[in-house]
Amino acid sequence: MLEALINGERDVHTLAQMAKARMRPKIPELVEALTGNFSEHHAFLCRLHLERIDQLKTTIAELSGRIEEATRPFARQLELLQTVPGVGQAVAEVLIAETGADMARFATAGHLASWAGVCPGHHESAGKHKSGRRRHGNRWLGAALGTAAMAASRTRDRTYLGARYMPCGRGSRRCGVVDPRLPW
Repeated sequence: MLEALINGERDVHTLAQMAKARMRPKIPELVEALTGNFSEHHAFLCRLHLERIDQLKTTIAELSGRIEEATRPFARQLELLQTVPGVGQAVAEVLIAETGADMARFATAGHLASWAGVCPGHHESAGKHKSGRRRHGNRWLGAALGTAAMAASRTRDRTYLGARYMPCGRGSRRCGVVDPRLPW
């Protein structure tokens, strides 16, 4: 539809008939939505946006190729990481990039969690427990672990991790930050 609009088609019924799949039943709403002013200036701006999207897709494909090439020596580790619920290709690549494939530098999983900055803070003064916010750490690794935690909470099969990260009533995103170090 956008290409037709850019190329000068202004008949709303013709444009609405270009709808595919789930938009077919909504043709009357499409006719109503397409009724309006779409000038040559709007077509120019729309063409610029579509060209920019194509450029970004090309750049993403190019970067993905470079990342795949750089992580080829770690194919086995990437494969193993992706068996953990919530860890997909992108998260596994970040984990390898930020920690390396050799985990011997971290004495325990707790040391890795501390370095990533996902350990809960502990601030107690005069017997009162204050805010236990996350610690500062590797923000890229912390973000990847948080993404994995949120993905694990949405697994269809009821795994331990899926149950651990279920929304807790304090906001579903907050619970993903509570303890994203469990899989490791």
